[in-house]
Amino acid sequence: MIAVNRLKRTNSFFRFLLVGVANTFIGLSTMFVLLNLFGWTYWLATFTGNSIGAVVSYFLNRSFTFNSKLNVSEGMPKFVVVIFICYLISYSMSEVVADYVSIPNWATNFVTQDELAILGGAILYTLTNYLGQKSFVFRKLSEE
Repeated sequence: MIAVNRLKRTNSFFRFLLVGVANTFIGLSTMFVLLNLFGWTYWLATFTGNSIGAVVSYFLNRSFTFNSKLNVSEGMPKFVVVIFICYLISYSMSEVVADYVSIPNWATNFVTQDELAILGGAILYTLTNYLGQKSFVFRKLSEE
C-alpha cells in the first residue's frame, strides 16, 4: 500500500508507462496469438488486441495514472475517440515504415513484416495515447 501511495505522487508519465506494461502485455499477446495462431489479418488482430488492452488501460489510467473522478459516461467516449485516432495513426504509420524495412534473410525466421509493424505501432501508440489521454480525456482532473 505504501508503494502504491508513493507511485501516485510520481510523474503521471511514469505511472502511464507502468499501466502500459500491463495493457501492452495483454494487447500484444492477443495480437500475436490472433495473427500467428489463428491466422487473422494484421488489421483485425491489431484492432482486437488493442481494444482489449484499451479496456484495461481506461480503468487503470482513470484511477491510478490520472487519479480522476471523471464519470465513466463522460470519460469513456473521449477515451474511445483518443484510442481510435491514436490506433489509426500509429499502426498505419508503422505498417508503412515496416514495408520499407528490409529484414535480413536470417531474421525472417524470427520476425515478419507484420510483427515488426505491430512492435513499431505499439511504441508510437504509447506516445500518442499518453498525450491524448493527458491533454483531452483526463485534462481537467490531471494532478500535474
